[in-house]
Amino acid sequence: MLCAALAFALASAPPRARLPALVLLCLVAVAASHLPFDRISPEIVFAGCWISVVLTAASVYLRAGRPTWFGPVVGANAGLWSGAVIAISGTTMDLLRALPAALIVLPAAWLVSRGGGIAVKVVSSWLVAIAILAATLPIVPTPGYAPDHME
Repeated sequence: MLCAALAFALASAPPRARLPALVLLCLVAVAASHLPFDRISPEIVFAGCWISVVLTAASVYLRAGRPTWFGPVVGANAGLWSGAVIAISGTTMDLLRALPAALIVLPAAWLVSRGGGIAVKVVSSWLVAIAILAATLPIVPTPGYAPDHME
């Protein structure tokens, strides 16, 4: 989801910022996946990842033009959190499966250039909603998932 959120954020970024962002995503994700994130609570790593999904996907609503540094910074951030999640709960193959989602930037940028940016905003909003739900569900007690007074 973070790679897809990055792709939608980059769709409105300057074209010269897209390739460095995607390269940084891959390099930082691979490097971060080899760091010892197992010393950090998994809840913190997942919360950081979900927060990054929300902020990255919500950046499609920025009205002002994005500066050139926007793409590489957001790409490095996405790589860091993607690598961190892989380091604590995944494999290298999981990373190889996730990174191609960033290639959605190609059709998304085409849509934005043709005046169809609203579609990118709608899908980004869905990503924001899913990330917020995924981040809060483990925190909120849900009936049926915990022992209650009826047992």
